[in-house]
Amino acid sequence: MTPPRPQRKPSMKSIVARVVLGAALIVGVHSAVPAGAVITDRIVVDQRTGLALYGFDPVGYFTDGQPVIGRMDLEYSFAGAIWRFRNEGNRAAFTDHPDVYMPRYGGYDPVSIGRGLAIAGHPSLWIMVDSRVYLFANAASREAFSVDPRGTIATASAKWPQLQRTLLP
Repeated sequence: MTPPRPQRKPSMKSIVARVVLGAALIVGVHSAVPAGAVITDRIVVDQRTGLALYGFDPVGYFTDGQPVIGRMDLEYSFAGAIWRFRNEGNRAAFTDHPDVYMPRYGGYDPVSIGRGLAIAGHPSLWIMVDSRVYLFANAASREAFSVDPRGTIATASAKWPQLQRTLLP
């Protein structure tokens, strides 16, 4: 029988490497927000392209009942972001009433806002309540919202003004 192998104490370097790797995995696994999302603006904008909703048409949630990609030749600049639309009618509807079609809380996740955090939502993770679109950072957040939408909205709405002051205009 062979004697047991002596155990070495892990070095500080290997401990730090494990912690960093673990944190990276946790962030990567739990985040559905595309890389490049600016989380300091009052409206979530892709910092590389300047696009709101990563190029999805905000009116599409209402007309098609789902997120649809907008066209490059149908853009409109509003509130520090470039919005894209699938057709002229959608662009006209948005320019007439942007407050109706923009995602609530500028596209930030209402569950996170209720916790005092500004975490960008993703256009493919959404729910419509009372003709307003809410975007979520991940499926778990959307599920939590769906359990009590009005309660979550009330909590987020109470915290949003203060949190919004920490974001850039």
